[in-house]
This record gives sequence, C-alpha cells and structure tokens, in this order.
Amino acid sequence: MEGKKILITGGTGQVARPVAEALARRNEVWCVGRFGTPGVEDALRAQGIVTRRWDMDDLEGADYVGLPTDFTHVLHSAVRRGEDGDVNAAIEVNSLACGRLMHHCRTAEAFLFVSTGALYKRQSLDHAYTEDDPVDGVADWLPAYPVGKIAAEGAVRAFAAVLGLPTTIARLNIAYGPGGYGGVPMLYFKRMLAGEPIPVPRQGQNWCSPLHTDDLVDQVPALWAAATTPATLVNWGGDEPMGMTDCVRHLEELTGVPARLVPSEVTRETYRFDPTRRRELTGPCRVSWREGIRRTLEGLHPDHVKPRATQHVTRRDEA
Repeated sequence: MEGKKILITGGTGQVARPVAEALARRNEVWCVGRFGTPGVEDALRAQGIVTRRWDMDDLEGADYVGLPTDFTHVLHSAVRRGEDGDVNAAIEVNSLACGRLMHHCRTAEAFLFVSTGALYKRQSLDHAYTEDDPVDGVADWLPAYPVGKIAAEGAVRAFAAVLGLPTTIARLNIAYGPGGYGGVPMLYFKRMLAGEPIPVPRQGQNWCSPLHTDDLVDQVPALWAAATTPATLVNWGGDEPMGMTDCVRHLEELTGVPARLVPSEVTRETYRFDPTRRRELTGPCRVSWREGIRRTLEGLHPDHVKPRATQHVTRRDEA
C-alpha cells in the first residue's frame, strides 16, 4: 500500500503496532489509543506516525473532536477485554466504540475489525473451526471478552450495511512475534521463568492456529481489499495448527527452561482454524510456528535461547 491515509486503534498492541510501523513507511498513518505503556507513543511518533489520545470508555465520543474524517483505511483492534467481569460494560463499550468509529470514518475505502475466535461454541480440542461454526461466547478464563466481541460484531455488521462502508470482520487467532509482549507463547515462557504452573487440559491439549507478526502485517492489505457490504467474515490465523503443550515443550527445547504443566478443568482455551477462506483472500503464510517461536524468543529473551547446534544434538539424543 502507498499514499493512503490510515487510522489504527489500539496502537500499542500486539496487532496494531507492527502494522502501523510497517505501513508508515509509505502511507500517512494515525494511531489512537490510551498509550499506557511508557515510551510507545514517542517511539511511534519517531517513525512519522501521528498519535492522538483515545479512550474506548469515553461513551460521549468527545475524543473524536479534531480527528480527521478523510481516512481511506481503518484498522480497529482496540478492545475492552472485560477483566473486571462486567459483561454489560464490555457489550456497551465495544459496540458503541465500533459504531462511533465507523460513522466517523464512513467515507473510508475499507474498514477492518479485529474480532476473536474465542466466541466459537467449544467443540473438540482439535476441531478446525470454520467461519460457519456456531458461536456461544463462553470462555471460562475471561467470561466478558467473547460476549463483548459478539456484540461488537453485531454493531459492525449493522453499520457496514447502513453506512455502505466496505468492511471485513477478521476473527483473530493467537498473534505472536517479537513486537509488543510477544503474544500468548511468551506469556507462557514468563510463567516458565517464574516457575509458575501452566494449566493444561486433563486429556489432550489445546490447539490453535498462531499467526506470526510478519504474516499478520503482510495480510492486512489483503483483508482491506476483501472488504464488502455486507461485511466479509474470515478466520484470521496461521496455516499450521499448533498444540499449546507442544509449544511449551518447544520453548523448553529452545531455552532449557523447564515448564510445570498442571492438568486443570479451566485453561486458557485456544481454537484451531480451518485456513481455507483466509488463504483464498491472503495467500499462504510464510513463517512456520516453530521458527516463529524461535524468532520471538531471540527478539525478546535472547539470553535464554540456546545455540541451534545444541538443540539439534538434544533432539538426536532423545531419538
């Protein structure tokens, strides 16, 4: 993409920040958010990105004052996750923020809303979810989060149709990479470093379709190009399924740091995607999950990564 005027919400996040930084090289990029992480706003500005303070909890919409309306493309990834458990607040804040933002940017060429796979009705741990699978918004590990996303998807669908705004709803899987906090795999690695237990299912393992930052950034323009009215719906994950227990064992192999896996009734549920529809829109991914995990460790925890030769010897000995 080149010469576009792009608005990105949640500019400090695992998804939004690398996209903003990549697109800023040839486009005019604006990022809005609370910028609670020290230094991030200055780092974005240093790359020519325009920043504005914006809080989704501002239900009156005052934060839109002075924000241009002539953006050509919008990526809305900011979210109220609902850690406080307030489901009604998650519904109101997320859906109203979507509506206000879409109305403000109603002349855009394309609007991309980042949703989640956590809203699907849970089936078997290794089930490959398609966009047509049923949803129920049940997630014991963070109950308000998927409910808020379902409500927001409803608002996005409605405003896309009413405003005639070409829109893509992308249900994100696990995004990870060396930018930001690294994604869920690095959350697990921090638990490993601290010697904390990692809850896993009593039988089998949770599966997911992780999406490395490089692939995520590459695919955003294609998801904008796929925007339609009514809104296009697509599962946004990687091509390779990954078991979360396999991921933790790979982290052990790469670093030598042991993991405490504890069988539990409640785990951080993940979802494996059928990538067929997404591949039709974006083409295949380039980064395998094993190589992607290594790159992420090298970027965020370089002192803990063993030389590649050491890992190869370990695998031969185990064989």
